Amino acid sequence: MLPRHLDRYALAGLLAILLWSSTVAVARSLSEQLGARTAMAAVYLTGAFAFCVRAWCTGQPVIDLRGAGRAYLFGCGGLFVFYTYALFQSVALAGNRMQVLEVGMLNYLWPTLTLLLSLVLLNRRATWLLAPGTALALSGEFLVLSHEGGFSWIGAFSHVQARPAAYGLGLAAGVSWALYSTLTRRWSGPETRGAVPVFVAATGLLMLALRLAAGERSTWTWQAGAEIAFLGSATATAYSAWDLAMRRGNVVLIAAASYFTPLLSTLVSCLYLGVVPGARLWVGCAILIAGSLLSWHSVHTRDNRNDRE
Repeated sequence: MLPRHLDRYALAGLLAILLWSSTVAVARSLSEQLGARTAMAAVYLTGAFAFCVRAWCTGQPVIDLRGAGRAYLFGCGGLFVFYTYALFQSVALAGNRMQVLEVGMLNYLWPTLTLLLSLVLLNRRATWLLAPGTALALSGEFLVLSHEGGFSWIGAFSHVQARPAAYGLGLAAGVSWALYSTLTRRWSGPETRGAVPVFVAATGLLMLALRLAAGERSTWTWQAGAEIAFLGSATATAYSAWDLAMRRGNVVLIAAASYFTPLLSTLVSCLYLGVVPGARLWVGCAILIAGSLLSWHSVHTRDNRNDRE
């Protein structure tokens, strides 16, 4: 018997968080071998194939859009595709593997942003703790961006200015995923099956078109094939689980658990990419998590029926 707050929808959200902890590391490895567009196309087309296999094994339709409104299909679908592009491209554009960790941390501002957006889009209420929690989270991010230099705004700005596209897209990824998560709850009914297979397939086809138009060169290896198989299947599983959690689960509880994603992602990236980060990056990661948890504690959970009012 699961605790009241830890139901199967919450567990689905936790599964997505665990799978996503490997995304940044594997995406960087694939981008180095294949190029960003080729990597994105291969991963998301593999994910679409995984959906087809699951549907064949379960006897369910691959696509079931009953109850899915236009706002959800086009609004959330557009955010989904943009998030994927922004995340993969930011990881690929990072100047070195250390910067991959920093870009990943910018993306992982989305749990805090999800809570902030839930106040406006999901009718949540917050206490005064939200302000210091948000400030702490942003301070942790600032510390990460200035970890190789001194504690100064100029140092952090200069660090970002060296690769503005990478850091800008990393932040854009965090904002777009926060919007996707909250709007999925607002625009998609709890009884609908969701349109994640459509979003994944659309992302893969669009990236394939961009790859063919750009003529990107790729070096195919057994390692790249194994990473595509892993990340493609993990992507299909994680997005399906997250979509279910956002539509039917406790959004605030799941967002709170997602605060540990930057720590898990950093650990996996360090091990997989062979990066040895400095102490300040770990401290910044810890401060970001602490601020995010404080923000979560400040937000009141309301009845799920109020989320779409």
